[in-house]
This record gives sequence, structure tokens and C-alpha cells, in this order.
Amino acid sequence: MNKYGHETNPVGINSREFIWTDSDFTKVQSLIYQRAGINLHDGKHAMVYSRLSRRLRETGYKSFKDYLIWLEGNNDGREWQEFINALTTNLTSFFRERHHFEILEDYLRSGHHKGNLQIWCSASSTGEEPYSILMTALDALNHQSKLKLIASDIDSNVLATAAQGIYHVDDLGNVAPEQMKVYFLRGKDSNKGMARVKSEYRNMIQFMTVNLVEDNWSFQGLFDVVFCRNVMIYFDGATQRKVLERIHRVMAPGGLLFVGHAENFTESRDLFVLKGKTVYEHR
Repeated sequence: MNKYGHETNPVGINSREFIWTDSDFTKVQSLIYQRAGINLHDGKHAMVYSRLSRRLRETGYKSFKDYLIWLEGNNDGREWQEFINALTTNLTSFFRERHHFEILEDYLRSGHHKGNLQIWCSASSTGEEPYSILMTALDALNHQSKLKLIASDIDSNVLATAAQGIYHVDDLGNVAPEQMKVYFLRGKDSNKGMARVKSEYRNMIQFMTVNLVEDNWSFQGLFDVVFCRNVMIYFDGATQRKVLERIHRVMAPGGLLFVGHAENFTESRDLFVLKGKTVYEHR
């Protein structure tokens, strides 16, 4: 507020489709933190405006203020899910950070896990990561081990894309030629230039919506491997610790946690010990 009681910085009031103020942005920061644990920094004004403008058009609201008031009082989870979907970032590729898959292959070949293998990919986005995990695991174990792979994300839209398993061939450059033959079907005619993961492999993955900051995970058994890469960077320190404690509870002793290249959890040595480049072992 300025000294006359008017709100400051109505961003783009004369140039944007919707009035967008500092208080609108602050409200979005608060709501996405409460719902998803995401810590939006102040430099995200333009990104938030662009992404949430679509929700205003879809719901028919003429101002961010009215939309956010309605959202906060809305008990229907569908719009909350759309709100979260709009503000989450999904950057992924097949075999991203290749060294992780080499470490996973070595771990599986060494026989560290006992009995059936359980893996959780906690930020699966559009599916490139869980399918990369699946191919690595099946290749390492010669398709002989019983594998349970859960792929989750907070964004329901990207999960639907992941379950379809359809990709541009140009995006499959990191997939080995032999893996392309085993795991994919190439499109023909109108689908030329596309490839789809074969149904028997798509069906090996259970896709489900999971919010990492909510303590209502319904997993059964303990995971030998958890991928939680490039997620914690969006959380503050307190939220990171809570999520790490929950992940620790659903992992088997000696299991491996794979995290993003910019994430460091050496302050949680009571939970995990560093075993390699951005790879931690359950204590």
C-alpha cells in the first residue's frame, strides 16, 4: 500500500489481459506452498502470470483476486489440481544424468537387493525417467527379476502423457538402438516420426498422483531404489527435511536414493550417507 491506501505495483495494469498485483503474487506464493511445498521466489512474477492466466480464461474469472478467493474456498479438488499443474515445472529427457543409470545398473547387477525389486520414481513428469529406469533395470537383470516400479508426480496432466508412452523419435537419441528394438514400436504412415513404449512394458509401471509434502502415501512394502531428482530445489529447508524423513520411512535399509545435480543432503547424515555423485544410501 502507498500512503494514500492504494495497492502498489498493479503489474501491467494497462498492458496485460488481467490486472496482476503484488498481493496476487503473494497469495499465489502462499497457496502453492501450502498445497505443494513449492517455494516460489520473487523472480517468478511473469511465469506465474502467464501460466495462471490460462486458468482464469478457463474458469471465466476476470481478475486474479476473484479467482484466488474462489480457489481458496473451493472444496472441489479438480481446480486445486489444475492450479498445481499450472505452476509445476517439468523438464526431463531419457537417461538424463547418465551416471545415475550406470550406478543403478551396477547396484542391481551386484545383487544388493533381496527378493523382488521395488523402485519408486517420485517425479516422473512425462515418463522419460521411469521408462529409462525400467529399461536399465530389465537390462541389468536380464528380464529375470520380478520388478515393481511406481511412477508418481504431483501433476496429473504429465502423468497421463507418461502412461501413453508416446514420444518423438528425435527425443529418443539417448536410447540405445538395441533398447529401441526391444522396448519401442515405431509409428507408421500418419504416426511416422513417433515411437511408443510397447504395452507389456508400459503395463509394468504403476502411474499415480503423489504429493510429496502430504503424509498420506499409500505404499506397501519398502523400496530398494528411489529417484527424487530435481524436486527438493523447490522446497525450503524445513520441507526438504520432512520429505527426506518420509522417503527414509518407505525405503529398505541399504537402498539407494538418487537426487538432482544441484541437491545436497549431507546435513541429513542421520538418514542417508553419500555413496556417489548425488546418490545416497539409506542408513
